[in-house]
Amino acid sequence: MEKRYRPCVGIMLANTAGQVFTGQRMDYSSEAWQMPQGGIDDGEKPKQAALRELWEETGVVSDLITIEAEHSDWLNYDLPEDLAQKLWKGKYVGQTQKWFLMRFQGTDQDINIETDHQEFSEWQWMPHDQLIDRIVPFKREIYRQVLAQFASHL
Repeated sequence: MEKRYRPCVGIMLANTAGQVFTGQRMDYSSEAWQMPQGGIDDGEKPKQAALRELWEETGVVSDLITIEAEHSDWLNYDLPEDLAQKLWKGKYVGQTQKWFLMRFQGTDQDINIETDHQEFSEWQWMPHDQLIDRIVPFKREIYRQVLAQFASHL
C-alpha cells in the first residue's frame, strides 16, 4: 500500500536579525519546539495556506511579512505510528510540506499566540543554528533540508 501524506505548509518566520520564530507545542508535555505549519484546505494554494496558518498560529498579518523564498521541493516526514493513528486515524502516515521563508517586519508586540487556533504555549526567537537540536526528532531531517535551502537568507 502506498504511503499517504497530508498536504501541508511550513513557515520559517525570520526577524531582521536572522533569528527564527519557534513555538512550544501545547499538546506535548516535554520540550517540543517547532516553526508554524498546518494543512492546506481544499482549493487553497500553498502560499495562501502559509499566510493563513501564519495568522492562525502567531497572529501575524501578511502586511508585516515579506515572502523571501519558497522551498524548491515538497518535503515529506513520517509521524511516529502512535501519533499518526491518534491524529488522523491512520489516514496519513505523515505530512508532505511546502516551506516558505518569510521576513518579519513587525515588533514582538505584533505576535500573539493566544489565537482561536492556539497551538503554542510560548514562543521565542531562536538562532537558526539551534533549531535542529530543539525540534522533535521526527522533524529534524525536514528542518535540515529547510535550513540548507534558506540559510543564505538568514
